[in-house]
Amino acid sequence: MSESKKLTAGVIRNDRLMADGRVIRYYDTAGQARKALDARPQEDQPGIGELRLDPLVNEWIAMAAHRQGRIFLPPKELCPLCPTTGELLTEIPESDFEVVVFDNRSPSLRPPVGDWALPDIVGPDTDLGSAAGKCEVICFTAEHGNAFKDLTAQRIRVLLEAWIDRTAELSKESFIQHIAPFENRGEEIGVTLSHPHGQIYAYSYLPPRVEKMLAAATQYKKETGKVLFDQIVARELLDEERIVARNDRWIAYVPYAARYPFEIHVTPLYPVADLTELTDLDRAAFPEIALEVTRRLDGVFGIEMAYIAAWHQAPVRVGRDLLRLHWQITSVRRAPGKLKYLAGSESAMGAFIMDMRPEQSAAQLREVVL
Repeated sequence: MSESKKLTAGVIRNDRLMADGRVIRYYDTAGQARKALDARPQEDQPGIGELRLDPLVNEWIAMAAHRQGRIFLPPKELCPLCPTTGELLTEIPESDFEVVVFDNRSPSLRPPVGDWALPDIVGPDTDLGSAAGKCEVICFTAEHGNAFKDLTAQRIRVLLEAWIDRTAELSKESFIQHIAPFENRGEEIGVTLSHPHGQIYAYSYLPPRVEKMLAAATQYKKETGKVLFDQIVARELLDEERIVARNDRWIAYVPYAARYPFEIHVTPLYPVADLTELTDLDRAAFPEIALEVTRRLDGVFGIEMAYIAAWHQAPVRVGRDLLRLHWQITSVRRAPGKLKYLAGSESAMGAFIMDMRPEQSAAQLREVVL
């Protein structure tokens, strides 16, 4: 298998097959030829997991027991996300790459075989379902020791193009309801591979937070005739004190009711439903603000901040006129050597308590000298 596709910003996508049948997609800007073969022995891919309903809260839980044995914090010499060099045969057969996306080797969600439907919710009698969906890995760079903030603006533009391309393609699958690209950084939040990378989860159901946001947006539109997220951004622009950074197309702010010691929302000033709707101007202006906010985050204490950076998009088939695209970055670091643990109130009750005012963390972020 060898397919090519021309995207915007001079990005070319080349698809190849891996030894076990998974697809790897290279996103390049310099006309690279992608012909390297995956020389590893063929392995069977794990089967699809279970989807069970927690009837207490009507939330779906994916059971993926095969993930228990996945690789955990290997040394650089054995990193499976580095390029293939010498005897080190990795997930990426080429000796170098810009941005690459491939199907996860130990996916929580897998494409179903044949017709598939989410079971009807009928309390404790809800049928067992299969964990349908798609999980992909996206590597930001071939450089093992770098982080997102170390990327060039041009590389982030390629990365953005890959996010957009995957959102567009995954949205075509009939069993996909929501697509969430995200990056986990730092051992404090559970990273198992230290190479700079992210993941893309495409769900066959709406995740709980998306359902709650959609319900709130629907009610607000019914009562006011306005889009809730647009009004939230308008308030941040009016208040100003929680704004961390901005340019002509994007704004970054600490939300009024932040849940974490450091939480930043980055959103286009001209609202869109998902990544595919970003204009050329939006796409060109994103790397500048993305680099600024991630560098400010690391600059607060002069140490690498563990964080989760997740794209929130409108669902594929519902609520596209109600939910807006935004990039949410959350860090549990509250001081050098101190983390905010999600303990009794947060984990058991789902009731967050903030130890610092959002205006305080916004000021700390703004004061960082870049």
